[in-house]
Amino acid sequence: KVTQALCEAFGEEVKDVNPMVAIASKPEFGDYQCNVAMSLSKKVGMKPRDVADKLLQRLHPLLQDVFEQPEIAGPGFLNLRLRKDYIGGRISRMTEDGERLGIPKTGNPKRVIVDFSSPNIAKEMHVGHLRSTIIGDTLCRLEEFLGHDVLRLNHVGDWGTQFGMLITYLREKGFTAEKGLGDLQIGDLVNFYKQAKARFDEDEAFQTASRKEVVALQAGDATSLSGWSILCEASRK
Repeated sequence: KVTQALCEAFGEEVKDVNPMVAIASKPEFGDYQCNVAMSLSKKVGMKPRDVADKLLQRLHPLLQDVFEQPEIAGPGFLNLRLRKDYIGGRISRMTEDGERLGIPKTGNPKRVIVDFSSPNIAKEMHVGHLRSTIIGDTLCRLEEFLGHDVLRLNHVGDWGTQFGMLITYLREKGFTAEKGLGDLQIGDLVNFYKQAKARFDEDEAFQTASRKEVVALQAGDATSLSGWSILCEASRK
């Protein structure tokens, strides 16, 4: 509508001008602001306030069912305030539409993949995982509500060098696949990881053994996979 009013006021040569309508920076300026008068003044050879006044005369008849009488402020800002009866009418129509609240489903549904949460095995979860889980699930629900096919992806960090370090360290401490981890809690595994990481950074022999353990895991070695399975199961508890 702003573009239409611009063309009516200044001709078709301004049809590609950005109308520059944005949410008002402060409530006292209304609900929206239109700043196009400043950028257009040089093009049409008029002062910004004169541009705003001419635009206002064309704009108000087009939007009077939606906005109150626009106001010119400062050098040529147009302050736009939504009519209360318009807002009330929109809310009424939304409530009449049941749970969809007047929001249509997309006409072009797509497969949407959302990767979120993604905790690490053998490490404690923290508030960052909770934040990611809430944000990720919210995005999934929004996309599903709009009609998209959503695939939730929770990529658990259960592979890589850290497992080579942990399995090597636990083996040194006497833990085996047959014995399991007993009553060890996730906090114990976190401490083991810290100690294993320190060894890995300082002890070349331990570093080499850990890397060999990763290769064994990737090759499907039964003993290594048993240690990996025990760590995963302990973390899930």
